[in-house]
Parts: sequence; structure tokens; C-alpha cells
Amino acid sequence: MLYVITGPPASGKSTWIQAHAKAADIVIDLDRITMALTGPGAPQWSQDRVHVRVAQRARYAAIDEALQHIEDVDVYLIHTMPSPKARARYRRLGAEIVTVDPGEDVVRERVAAMRSPAMDGVVTKWYRDYRKGGSRPVTAQTSRAW
Repeated sequence: MLYVITGPPASGKSTWIQAHAKAADIVIDLDRITMALTGPGAPQWSQDRVHVRVAQRARYAAIDEALQHIEDVDVYLIHTMPSPKARARYRRLGAEIVTVDPGEDVVRERVAAMRSPAMDGVVTKWYRDYRKGGSRPVTAQTSRAW
């Protein structure tokens, strides 16, 4: 089964996956991939242009391969802002699309506390363009002690 987890930055998407995925499942999370590809001491949410570019390439390869195995293993894919084309692809694959959104005020507090100021623009874009994506929202979730 394919689970596509959407939501604004710092909404708790990774934490939602931690609560639902099993050790044998595949989890594709750009933040985790970036962290795996950077050296010791790199920030947990690196936004370095080169790091993100390399991690995105690895993510695309992981998605392509993982989708070949959704009959055998559950795949959890974080896709913050999937395009209409991506959403259509996920639906064709029978994905369950889950939106994690604890609310704009909570998200903005989290971003201010632990992300770069540039992420505030991503939050604005998400709430403007993706809030009503036809997904099943998950709103009553405490993701972690921020």
C-alpha cells in the first residue's frame, strides 16, 4: 500500500509516519534522506542548495523503485506539496493520501522555532494552495514536544 503524507513544513508528517509505519516498511522522507547524505554535525533540516539537490535526486530514485513494491510492502512517502499530476499518479496507484495539519498558528510557531526563515514562505504557499487538496486531514495530532 502507498501512503502519501502531505502537510505544511513542521506539521508532524514524519511523526505521523513514526506512529504508523513498521520497521519493514519503506519511508521516503526528504529530510531523512538529506540528513543521511550530509556529514556529521549538519543541521537536522538542512536547506543547503547542493544538499537538497542531491537528496532530491536520491528521493526520485527511491520513489521509482519503491512504487514497484507496493504490493509487497507498505510505502510511506512524504510529499509536502504534490502537483495535480503527482496526486493523479498517486490515486491511480491506489494511494491513501493523508494531510497532517495541526493548524497554521502551530505550524508557524514551529517553523519560527526550528527552521530557516525561508520556510515561512513555504508555509504561506501551502496554506494558500494546498489546504484543500481533497485529502483526509489529520488535525488532532500532537507530533512531538516542540
